Amino acid sequence: MEIRVLGALDVRMCGVSVVPSAPKPRQVLGLLALRADQVVPAGTLADELWSGRPPRSARTTVQTYVLQLRELIDRAIATTGAATAGFACAKDVLVTSPGGYMLNSGGGLTDAREFDRLAGLGYRAMDGDDHKLAARMLDEALRLWRGPAFSDVPAGGQLAVEAKRLEETRLCALDQRIDADLRLGRHRVLLAELTVLVDRYRTHESLHGQYMLALHRSGRRGEALEVYQRLRATLVRELGMEPSAALRRLQRSILVSAPERAETGGEPAAVVRPADRPGAAARFSRVG
Repeated sequence: MEIRVLGALDVRMCGVSVVPSAPKPRQVLGLLALRADQVVPAGTLADELWSGRPPRSARTTVQTYVLQLRELIDRAIATTGAATAGFACAKDVLVTSPGGYMLNSGGGLTDAREFDRLAGLGYRAMDGDDHKLAARMLDEALRLWRGPAFSDVPAGGQLAVEAKRLEETRLCALDQRIDADLRLGRHRVLLAELTVLVDRYRTHESLHGQYMLALHRSGRRGEALEVYQRLRATLVRELGMEPSAALRRLQRSILVSAPERAETGGEPAAVVRPADRPGAAARFSRVG
């Protein structure tokens, strides 16, 4: 089985899609796919479908949606001969357990798990100062994303929270991959990507700090300082707050540091981590 949730929902048995077109069965499959190989209580599925206000018929309706999913799975098994891979019928794939249901991946691909594995390798490489390996592992992890998580699934409370959590993990990996690239001296290559990112995430301090650093190291100090001023204006106007102390330090460093020094200086030191400030995804690097 192949399970992909980092983008449009895509669940396949031996290459055959088992994703339903109807919205609510798609929601059920989305939550089961995210928690593959774990039992999802029927009550959790009902909360997702009816936003915490399930009707009296919720249990029976959830069972109906499960039956619809099993019909799709049975067709895929019949088409592909998946029974030879250990799945005799749909009940072996979408398993009924006491109190709920479990989607049995059979050890197949799950993109969210693969993302966590690759990102974890990248984080460990960063901690070990192997920035080349970190950049490669984190880039591989990020390439698994095909768009926003569950982009084509109606999101109730459960899936909305999970989609937000997954997006935060993506931003953290992205931040660390950019940090690794900066440490490898790839500041000019990063400029185009960071231009788009700071426009998309207008209050994200870490990305703005990385953009400032990349601009400054490319000999564009004035533009780096303009990025700071735009961010400060946005933070004050929209959130009523000033930039973090770390970002202010970076601005002061750019003011007093020549571009050529920043470009040829030693390995940068990290100054911002997620724990330093709520809402800041990960660290960016000091000038010089």
